[in-house]
Amino acid sequence: MPKLVDVSHQITDGMTTCPGLPEPAVEEGTASGGSGPGHETSSGRVTMVGATGTYVEMPSHRYRDGADLADLDLDRVADLPGVVVTATGARAIGPEVLSGVDVRGRAVLVRPGGPRHWRTEAYGGHDHPHLTEDAAKALVDGGARLVGVDGIGVDDTSPAAEGARPALALLLAAGIPVVSHLCLLDQLPEEGFTFYAVPAKVRGMAAFPVRAFALLD
Repeated sequence: MPKLVDVSHQITDGMTTCPGLPEPAVEEGTASGGSGPGHETSSGRVTMVGATGTYVEMPSHRYRDGADLADLDLDRVADLPGVVVTATGARAIGPEVLSGVDVRGRAVLVRPGGPRHWRTEAYGGHDHPHLTEDAAKALVDGGARLVGVDGIGVDDTSPAAEGARPALALLLAAGIPVVSHLCLLDQLPEEGFTFYAVPAKVRGMAAFPVRAFALLD
């Protein structure tokens, strides 16, 4: 039987995804109205921003006329051949890490090793690893289908960056969904797996949590 590896974080009440983002509120509830004892209906409510947990960003996050979640073609986020690119120890991840890697038509999962700091102040620090503009351009030119990262995001967020998001802008302009805050990428082989990261089909939303997982060949 093929092995499934979950590479997404749990969403729990009051958790922190990134410092400064609102915390999700998860409320459980049970309502009466069933056919008898033991048949009550159970529901709940989640209040959160789209950028919570492991989430995908769509072109409309950056571009007014870009595709949102409801426009998302499933072949952009499901049944994708995957490749893991390890870039531990580097802060600015350049195109050299992609040397010799065939990214065309693939989900390219970049692993700088961020999850070890998950839900700590270090995780949200401005010195987190990020893709350079040239690396993003190489992914676009190489025909990547999706880009994921096991960290806070694909861009430099330090004060020196002055709010620029060149990597994200290039990827989204090319229609490439970006999945942030992946985890457990060290449990995947470099190749030989299929990747899935499907969000809910919500009109008007540019980012939303996903249940990201890999199916090993």
